[in-house]
Amino acid sequence: MKALPVTLLTTTLLLAAASQGSAHFGMVIPSEPTITPEKRNVQLSLSFSHPFEEVGMDLARPAKFSMFKDGEESDLLPGLQQIRVMDHLAWKADFQVQRPGVYHFVMEPVPYWEPMEDLSIIHYTKAIVPAFGSEDGWDQPLGLPTEIVPLLRPFGNYAGNSFSGQVLLAGKPVSGAEVEVEFYNENQQFTAVSDYHVTQVVKADADGIFSFTCPQPGWWGFAALNSADYNLKNPDGDEKPVELGAVLWIYMDPWQKQ
Repeated sequence: MKALPVTLLTTTLLLAAASQGSAHFGMVIPSEPTITPEKRNVQLSLSFSHPFEEVGMDLARPAKFSMFKDGEESDLLPGLQQIRVMDHLAWKADFQVQRPGVYHFVMEPVPYWEPMEDLSIIHYTKAIVPAFGSEDGWDQPLGLPTEIVPLLRPFGNYAGNSFSGQVLLAGKPVSGAEVEVEFYNENQQFTAVSDYHVTQVVKADADGIFSFTCPQPGWWGFAALNSADYNLKNPDGDEKPVELGAVLWIYMDPWQKQ
């Protein structure tokens, strides 16, 4: 086998290391952060990626995709269609809003085996979309195995606002939870100052509450990672740990000049 030139080999190893160090994020991205009577249709893009670097991974057909409203769950899984996001397998759903309310869209993926971390990953991923001026129910937990419950209304915010949320695992606050934060850097409009700047990290307090100021307009993802109290088999049939991720995506609007 022909050896790689030193410069090419070094570049390859650096890229591999950067990819390994990046955070995985389940993504549920609505085409519109709010719904108006003039535009009732919303398309939801479901993917799995490193959002700041726009490095995608294949997302198998999710185990569940649901919409929660007023305490009721609707199954959206049958309507999913294959698409490509970041040049990898992803999914989309078209949803037409018929009445006012706050709509919680939640994806539960099939477990993703990550050999570099020697574990399976399951990210319960949520996006919250208000319709026709309603705002009741945005702060209600959905009873997911793990989730981030917003303490700042997760819509109608400007870039520069500080988002606050509470991390729950099995319905209970996670003391000292570590929350990873990434900006969905569409079209690579920004470059990170260093590898540390790709994924921001914030610690929750004893009640699982954290805050983070979002400096740029666009979609921001928050992922609180915890270990499951069970194992799953890897492709070789060995029992391995499971990482449970509570992921929430929110949109920050730019200030508009007259």
